[in-house]
Amino acid sequence: MPSNTDEQERIAIIKTHLRTGDRKAAAAGYAYFVKRYSQTIIVFTSRLVQNRADAEDLAQNTFVKAFGAIEKFESRSSFITWISRIAYNESINHLNRNKIHFINIDDTPISETDNLDEQFSTGSEERIKQLEAALETLPPDDRLLLHLYYYQDKPIKEIAYIMNSDANTLGVRLHRIRKRLLTTIEQQKKSDILKIFSFLM
Repeated sequence: MPSNTDEQERIAIIKTHLRTGDRKAAAAGYAYFVKRYSQTIIVFTSRLVQNRADAEDLAQNTFVKAFGAIEKFESRSSFITWISRIAYNESINHLNRNKIHFINIDDTPISETDNLDEQFSTGSEERIKQLEAALETLPPDDRLLLHLYYYQDKPIKEIAYIMNSDANTLGVRLHRIRKRLLTTIEQQKKSDILKIFSFLM
């Protein structure tokens, strides 16, 4: 697996090609990143927009925009973190343009416990289905936050950079979402509809 240093060296070469006017060579070097991260970005955007075709279009737009802004990339973050932030902005703009609205999660009652980690630590198929079915009921931002935190094991500080937010604010928000997610799961159990919903990656 290539290191972050290796990727930074590749980007430095791409920048050199752009500065000398050799866009063809720059694009050829950039193809490495498209190939390596295209599926990751599609999964990322699909957590926000859900429609597969839209997610793929947004992922493509993200890579095009990132290439145009590659000169602004700095080594303080990894390439995947940097481009994830671009993908986030592209997806949010898409939702805003299409006036897609979601029920505010604050409209639902809150669970008195916050044992989401314990609930899903076993990784059983049933519990994974419960989690992913409940994720479907969340607004895009909340769904993405949980995806990055649980599925990609990203620290809150990195998620805050991607989502243009404050780390402390996201920490509080994550705590609230976890409680409400447990409430949703409990409601789904009572209504016996878990078998209908599945959203496996």
